[in-house]
Amino acid sequence: MKTEHTPRTEAAEGTGPGRPDAPDAHDPRTDPEGAESGRARRLDLIAAAAGGLLVTAAILVGHAIQNRNGTLRAQWPPLLASWDPHLGPGTPAALAMAVLVVAYGPPLAARLPWRGLLAAAWAGSTAWVFSMALIDGWYRGVERRLTTKHEYLRVIDRFDDIPATLRDFTNHIVIGEPGNWPAHVAGHPPGATLTFVWLDRIGLGGGAWAAVWCVVVGSSAVLAALITVRVLAGERLARRAAPFLVLAPAAVWAGVSADGYFAAVAAWSVALLALAATRRVRFPAAAAVAGGLLFGWTCYLSYGLGLMAAVLLMVLVLARTARPVVPFLLGALVVPAAFTLAGFNWWTAYHLLVERYYQGAGGIRPYAYWVWANLACAVLASGLAAVAGVRRSASYAPGAVRALRTGDTATRTGDTATRAPAQRLALLVLAALVALLAADLSGMSKAETERIWQPFLPWLLPAAALLPARTARYWLVASVVPALLINHLLWTGW
Repeated sequence: MKTEHTPRTEAAEGTGPGRPDAPDAHDPRTDPEGAESGRARRLDLIAAAAGGLLVTAAILVGHAIQNRNGTLRAQWPPLLASWDPHLGPGTPAALAMAVLVVAYGPPLAARLPWRGLLAAAWAGSTAWVFSMALIDGWYRGVERRLTTKHEYLRVIDRFDDIPATLRDFTNHIVIGEPGNWPAHVAGHPPGATLTFVWLDRIGLGGGAWAAVWCVVVGSSAVLAALITVRVLAGERLARRAAPFLVLAPAAVWAGVSADGYFAAVAAWSVALLALAATRRVRFPAAAAVAGGLLFGWTCYLSYGLGLMAAVLLMVLVLARTARPVVPFLLGALVVPAAFTLAGFNWWTAYHLLVERYYQGAGGIRPYAYWVWANLACAVLASGLAAVAGVRRSASYAPGAVRALRTGDTATRTGDTATRAPAQRLALLVLAALVALLAADLSGMSKAETERIWQPFLPWLLPAAALLPARTARYWLVASVVPALLINHLLWTGW
C-alpha cells in the first residue's frame, strides 16, 4: 500500500477559481457517469421516484398502524411530528434563500475563489437553518427548543460539581432510579450535556445561546464536507456539491437540535483525517491528532456515532495510506481516558441506556415498521437529489473497488483516470450509507432518525455532485420543496 497520495493540481483538473464549469456531455469530469445518457437520467428519476414511494408507503402504513393501536409513538409517522399548518417570520427568509441558491448557487459555486466559496457556504447554511427554525417563531422555534423537559438545559444546575456528577451519571439513566435524567441526557454520554454546562459557565446560558451555538457550529459541517470532498475527490465535485450541502433538507431538524452540533464535530474529525492522510496541511501529524481528539469527543456526544469509523476508514483507503493512524488513535484516546479517570464508564452507561430505551417508546415501537420507515425519514432529511446521487454512487462502486485494487485512481491516464474523482466520492458516500444502515439494523434507532442521523447526512448529500451539472437546479428544487412543505405543515419539535 502506498503511504502517500499526492492529489492532482487544480490546473490539471481544470477547476481553478474563475474557471467556467459549463457542462460538457463528452467530458467525464463534468458528467461523472460518462456521456449524459438518457438511460442514466432515467435511472436517476426512477431512484428518486422509489424514494418518494418509500416515503408515501411509510406515511400510509404508519398512519394505519398508529390509528389502530398507537404503537408507533409518533403522531405523524414516519416523522416525529404533528399536523400544524403555519407561517412564521422565517418564511420569507427561507423562501428567499431557496430561490437565491437554486438560481445562483451552482454558477457561484463554480466561480468563487475556494476560500470565498467556503465562507459563502457556511454563511448560506447558517442562514438557511436559522430561517427554517424561525418559521416556527423565535420563542417556539429557537429559544425554547433546547429547554423542554427532554433536553439538556433542564439539568445544568445538577452539574455544579462536574467530577461528582460524572461519577454518579450512570445511576440516573434507567427509569425508576431517583432523579433519573431527562430523555436526551440519559440517551447520550455526558459530553453532550457538558457542552451546554460550559456555555452556561462562560456567560452564554439559556436556550437562545444554546440554539445559536448548535446552528452556527452545526452549519460548519458543510465546510468540513467540502474540504474532505476536495482533497479526496477533487475540487470540481466539491464545488458541485456545495449548493446541495447549503440547502440541505436536514435544516428542518438541525434548527434547532444538538444533533446538528454533533454532526459538525464528527465531520471535522473526518476532514482533519483527510487533510492529514493526503498531506494537504503543513503539519499532517498534528491534523491527525486533532481529528482523533474530535472523534473521541464525538463518541462522548452520542453512543451511536462510533459508526462514523466507517467513513474514517474509507478516508484512509481512498488516500491509500496508514500513516495518520497512530497519531489519530493517540488523539482519539484522550477523551475516553479523561472521562474514565473522572469516573464515567462508557460501556456501563451504554448498556444501561439500552435498558432505558426499551423501558420507554423503544420497547413499544415495532421494529418491523421502523427498520424501513427510518429510511423514509432519511430520504426526507437528505432529499431526492441525494437519493439519485446514491444510486449513481452504487453504479460506480464495482469500478471504484477495482481501481483501488489496481491503483488506477492515482496512476492511470485516460478515461479511467478522469472517472477516478467520481469513483472516490462514490466510495465515501457508500461508507456513510453503510454506517447509516448499521444504525438502522441495530434496532436502537426506531423513529426520530430525521434528527438522530444528522451526522451521517453531510456524507450522503455530496452524492448529488455526481448528477449532471445541467440538471442541478431541478434537483435542488426537488429537495428543497418537500423540506419547505414539512416545515410549514408540521410541527417537528419535541
